[in-house]
Amino acid sequence: MNDDPPDGTTHSEVSGSAAEIVQARDISGGIHFHGSADGTPRPQQLPSDVSGFVNREAELQRLETEIVPRTDGTPGISLIIIAGTAGVGKTSLALRWAHRTRRNFAEGSLYINLRGYDPGLPITPQHALERFLSALGVPRESIPSELDERAALYRSLLAGRRMLVVLDNAVSAGQVRPLIPGTRESLVIVTSRSRLSSLMVRDGALRITLGLLSEPDAVGLLKTAMNRYRPHDEDARLAELARLCARLPLALRIAAERAVSRPWMELSELIDELRGESTLWNALTTDDDDDAVRSVFAWSYQALPQDAAELFRRLSAHPGAEFSSEVVAALVGEGRARVRHLLDVLVGAHLVEQAGPDRFQLHDLLRSYAADQLSSEDTRETSTALTNRVLLWYAHAAQAATGWINSMEEAAVLPALDPGVEPPGFSGYEEAVDWYELEKLNLRAAVECAARLGMHALAAKLAVTLRDIYMRFNAFDDWIETSRLGLGAARHLRDRRAEASLLEGLGMAFTQRHDFRRGEEFHRAALAIRQETGTRIDVGLSLNDIGIVHFRGRRLGEALEMFERSRTIFAGEGHDHWEAVAATNLAEAGTELGHLEEAEVLVHRALRIFRATGERGGEGNALRVLSTIRRRTGRVADALRSIEGALGIAQEARNHVWEAYWLIELGKVQLLMNRPESALVSSQRSATLHRRIADRVREAQAWDVAGEAYQALGRFDEAAHFHEGAVTAFDGAGLRWLTGMSLCHLAFAQWGTGDDAGARSNAVTAREMLSEFEDLDSEAARSRIDEVFRSRS
Repeated sequence: MNDDPPDGTTHSEVSGSAAEIVQARDISGGIHFHGSADGTPRPQQLPSDVSGFVNREAELQRLETEIVPRTDGTPGISLIIIAGTAGVGKTSLALRWAHRTRRNFAEGSLYINLRGYDPGLPITPQHALERFLSALGVPRESIPSELDERAALYRSLLAGRRMLVVLDNAVSAGQVRPLIPGTRESLVIVTSRSRLSSLMVRDGALRITLGLLSEPDAVGLLKTAMNRYRPHDEDARLAELARLCARLPLALRIAAERAVSRPWMELSELIDELRGESTLWNALTTDDDDDAVRSVFAWSYQALPQDAAELFRRLSAHPGAEFSSEVVAALVGEGRARVRHLLDVLVGAHLVEQAGPDRFQLHDLLRSYAADQLSSEDTRETSTALTNRVLLWYAHAAQAATGWINSMEEAAVLPALDPGVEPPGFSGYEEAVDWYELEKLNLRAAVECAARLGMHALAAKLAVTLRDIYMRFNAFDDWIETSRLGLGAARHLRDRRAEASLLEGLGMAFTQRHDFRRGEEFHRAALAIRQETGTRIDVGLSLNDIGIVHFRGRRLGEALEMFERSRTIFAGEGHDHWEAVAATNLAEAGTELGHLEEAEVLVHRALRIFRATGERGGEGNALRVLSTIRRRTGRVADALRSIEGALGIAQEARNHVWEAYWLIELGKVQLLMNRPESALVSSQRSATLHRRIADRVREAQAWDVAGEAYQALGRFDEAAHFHEGAVTAFDGAGLRWLTGMSLCHLAFAQWGTGDDAGARSNAVTAREMLSEFEDLDSEAARSRIDEVFRSRS
C-alpha cells in the first residue's frame, strides 16, 4: 500500500550550515542557539521616552542623587515610589528618568502597566510575574502556578543582576511587593496615585510626591506646545489658562491642542469658554483637581465634530486598554477608513494617544470621562449593543486566527456578526500569530468583560474559542483564567454542553502544563457530564482526551485502551474526522509499545480519511506517525518519504507548530541514515521554532536530537552540553521518561569524553528511571546501558 505523499515532493534538507548555526555554549542550567554570550535574556521593555517633557528638574536631580551607587556598586536606593494625583505626570517623569539611567542597568529593563486605576480589573501580581518570567527566558510550562513560587523564582533570576524594573500605575502595596527583587542590585520604580506608605516602612522605599507644576513651568509647557502656532499669546493669558487647568500636565496638553486648533481666536475667548465649563463642573463636583481636569475634557469634547465625539465616548465600550482601527470599526459599525480619520481627529485633540502603528489607547481619566458621556448621552441598549458587537468580533477574529494557528481543531459555532462587520482575514500563520501577540491582553479582557457584565453565553463561547489558540502558545494563565470564567458562565446558564467543553479545556491546559493528575480530573468531570447528557461523539471526545493524558504521562497501556474505545465510538457513529484522529493516536501509542503492524494498518486508515476530506493537518500528523513506524521497522528510505511529506504540508500551510514538531522526527530519520550534519540542521530549525512558540519541552527534545548528532560526529563535549540542557528542561517539567532518556544519551556522550564516573552515575540513574516504562525506547536504552556495563565489568 502506497501512502507516500501524492505529489512526490521532498524536503529532506533545511537551508543553512550546521557548523555555523548549531553551537553548544557554556551554560548555567540551559542551552541556547542564539542570544547573548552567556545565553541570558536581557529584555529591554521600556516604552519610548516622552516628547515635550517640561521641567521637573528638581525631581530628576533628586532621583540622580538618591541612586548614587554605594562603594559595593549597588544603588543607594533600590525602590522608588513616584506618587501624585491623576494627570500630574508620574509616568512621564518615571520614563524620562528611566531612559536617562538605563545605561547603568546593562542587564536589561522590565516594564508593566499594572492598570491600577483603569475601569476594568487591575493586572494581578501573578499575571505580571508570568510576563516578567517569560521575558527572562523561563519556559511557560515551567512557570509555577502559585504566586509565592513565581515570586521566589523571579527573585532568584534577578539576584546579582543590575536590572531596571518600572511598575506603572500601581494601586496597592500588595500589587507591588511580589514584583520587588530580593537583592539591591536592581532598581524598581513604582508610579501610583496612592502613597504606598507600607512600602516605605517595610521595604525602605523612597517616595517622591509630584505636586502640580509651578505656574512658570505650566506656562512653559503651554508655550512649548503652542508657540509654533500661536507665538503672540501673552504670558498673563497663558498663566490664566494654566490656572484653569489646575497646572496639571494632562489637562494643559489638551487645552494647548484646543488652542492650537483655533489659531485665529483670541486666547481670552478660549479662556472664557473653558471658564464656562469650569463653572458647570463646580456645581457638580467637589474635588478641585478633578473639577479642573473634567472641565478641560468637556471643553475639548464639546468642540469635537459630532461623529468624532460619538466615537470618543463609544471607545469606552472596548474591553481592553489598547485597540486598533480595525476593532474600532467593528465596535461602531463604520468603515475602517472613516474610523481612521476620526481617530486622527481624537489623537490631534490629545483625547486619544497613539501607542504604535495602528495602536491607540485612552488615559484612564479620559476613559472614565468617555464612559460617563456614553452613559449620559446613549441608551443602555446602545451601550450593550456596542459591547456585544466588539466581544463577538473578538470571538470571530480569534476563530479566524485559529484556522491558521491550530486548524486541526473543529471550529465552534458562533452567532453571526452584524451586517457590514467583518473579522480580520489572515494570509498565513505568521500574520495570525502577530495578531494574537498584539491582541492577547484584549482577548482575556473580552472574556472578563463578558463575565462581569453578565453576558454569560458570550463569555462561554469566547472561552471555548480561545483555548485553541492558547494551547498552541502554552498561555496557561490566560487559558486557565478564561476557562474558569467561561465555566462559571456556563454553569450560570445551566448549559451542560458548554460546561463539559470548558472542563475539557481546563483538562487540556493542565495536561499540557504536565499536571497530569489535575488534567485527568477535569477530563473525567467532562466525561461524566457527557455520559449523562451528551452524544456518543461527545463521550468519544472525552475518552480521547483521557487517552492523551495517559500517553503524555507514558501510561501507554491505559492510553491504548482509551484511544481504542474512542475510535470504536467514532467509527460506529460514522464520524470520519474523529475516527481518523483517534486512529492516529491509537497508532502512535501502539508504535511506542511495539505493536507496529497493527499501528501501520491504523495509520493507513487515518490517511485515507484525511485525504478524502482534505484535512491536511491530520494527514501531516498521520504521516509523521507513519514515519516513526517505518523508522522502527528499518525502512528508513520510506520513513524519509513520509516525514518529508508531512513537512511539505506544514510548509505549504506555513504552520510553524507542525513544522517544529515534525522536524524532530526528520532529525531521527537522518541519524539512522548516517547523515548527522543534516540532523543538526533539522534539530536547529526545530529548536528555533519551538523557542518562538514558547514550547520549551519540545525545544529540549530538539536539543537531545542535536546531542545525538554530535555524538555521531564524534564531538562528545558538544553532545554532552546539549544533553545536559535537555535533562535540565525535562527534569524541571517533571517529565520522568524524557529525563531518563536524555540521561541515557548524556551518559554515552560522557563515556565519549572519557568521563567514566559521570557517565556511570547518569547511566545508573537513567536505567532506574526507565525501568518504570515498558515502551520500545526504554527497553532499548536499558539494554544499551546493560551492554556497556557488561563490557566494562
